[in-house]
Amino acid sequence: MSNEELRILIVENNDIYRELFKNMLHTAFPNVAIDEATDGRVALYKVDAFLPDIIFMDIHLGEENGIILTKKIKAVRPDIRIVILTFYDIPEYQTAALQSGADRLLLKSSLSVANLQELIKSYQKPLRNVMH
Repeated sequence: MSNEELRILIVENNDIYRELFKNMLHTAFPNVAIDEATDGRVALYKVDAFLPDIIFMDIHLGEENGIILTKKIKAVRPDIRIVILTFYDIPEYQTAALQSGADRLLLKSSLSVANLQELIKSYQKPLRNVMH
């Protein structure tokens, strides 16, 4: 999947953080398609309507949390890469995220354009094995 084909969904209820994160993604990958959801209901709709390749999801979404939402999404779309985002470096969050089917848990404070580029490129590797 090339950058032009990549579809990213941001699920974040904090408007300011969501906008900052979207700007960071556009800086890292100017040609990706980005959509947003502020809660679980909208996120589930966007999974079917927008068909994202990668979801960046806040662990706390008000009425619903990102762990439960990840389980719901992975049950119907196991191919979607889901990265849980949190401000808190708590081992229980890491365990819960991985048990829910999330591909990774990242600290919001550690996000940068460079590590977003590295992470997303790791999800873009070709399916066939290529020896270097």
